[in-house]
Amino acid sequence: MLAPAQAWEILESAEQVCSAATIARAVQRIAADITRVLADDNPLVLSVMGGAVVFTGQLLPLLRFPLSFDYMHLTRYRNAMSGGRIEWKVFPLEAVAGRVVLVVDDILDEGDTMLEIRTRVLAAGAERFYCAVFADKDIGKPKPIAADFVGLPLPNRYVFGFGMDVKGAWRNLPEIYAMKCEE
Repeated sequence: MLAPAQAWEILESAEQVCSAATIARAVQRIAADITRVLADDNPLVLSVMGGAVVFTGQLLPLLRFPLSFDYMHLTRYRNAMSGGRIEWKVFPLEAVAGRVVLVVDDILDEGDTMLEIRTRVLAAGAERFYCAVFADKDIGKPKPIAADFVGLPLPNRYVFGFGMDVKGAWRNLPEIYAMKCEE
């Protein structure tokens, strides 16, 4: 966890890569895309805690069709700057068997976490699996999974804001920033 002075220093030295207005337009577009595909499926929407909480909170009110909602919690980062082993904290209490499942997450980085989620959801008996990510990071190489719905592409930099954190801070920002220097 960062001390407040450290958090402010990071923000003040960061570069804004996505404005709040651009984010709002992307959320509206992705909601329209999801509605076109899933409006008749009564999907189970699963938000990935904690990064997807901001995106999910803005997305759900725009999905004007019946759905069920639950969450899952797993982590690879543990407030670090790079990912490690996937640790499951909570698998959804809502039964996924026989359901069309839409997983909502903040960012598709290397794809390992979403691949693990898809594997686990399908093993639990989901009829179909979809994923929506607000951001798809261009890492310059193929990923083991592609998102079905993407808000915006982002550069291959450490980004934070709009649900994504930097060492546990700044998930609450309405914009997205990139670190100027990778640590």
